[in-house]
Amino acid sequence: MGLLSKKDSKLILDPLADNNPITIQVLGICSALAITAQLKPSIVMAISVIFVLGVGNVIISLMRNIIPSKIRIIVQLIVVATLVIIVDQVLKAFAYELSKELSVFIGLIITNCIIMGRFEAFALGNGPWKSFLDGVGNALGYGIILIIVGFFRELLGSGTLFGFKVLGDPVEKTYLYAIGYENNGFMVLPPMALIVVGIIIWVQRSRNKALIEEN
Repeated sequence: MGLLSKKDSKLILDPLADNNPITIQVLGICSALAITAQLKPSIVMAISVIFVLGVGNVIISLMRNIIPSKIRIIVQLIVVATLVIIVDQVLKAFAYELSKELSVFIGLIITNCIIMGRFEAFALGNGPWKSFLDGVGNALGYGIILIIVGFFRELLGSGTLFGFKVLGDPVEKTYLYAIGYENNGFMVLPPMALIVVGIIIWVQRSRNKALIEEN
């Protein structure tokens, strides 16, 4: 018998595709627009949300029977704010320049509707293990979209990945630039993130007709 049952596996796998928090539930769009001009911040934001949502779901699940209903939102905000502070301090200690680049967007994880939504919809009604899987699954689904958007925006907008020139040198006209390729400056602007997300949604729904019928 495997570590994960079929139901447990669905908690992780469903948000990666058919129930993706960004492309299907249309949540967490703000960070997808704001920090995906480069791949590295996209990956760091994805890892941060995986930590906050995975651990946060477990904490809320463990406390679900002792949290008074009237103050549950306040308790949830305190939990997520504490975890976000931990992430912020770790980034400042070990990746200060990246921390400055992400700036207020790490703090805005506190108001990410994906996190509060999973606390309310799942962690308050399920055990710690299932809540952990649900949190990790939804965070992975969120993170995958950020990474895809960040990959194409940096590659086509700057000709780089992780800051390395992978398409050649635009000044010295090497590789693709030697045959006339030019960086698309529009790709690094926030509106292009929305367009890329729209393309991902279109591709996903065109491949799965059931999603079109449901919506």
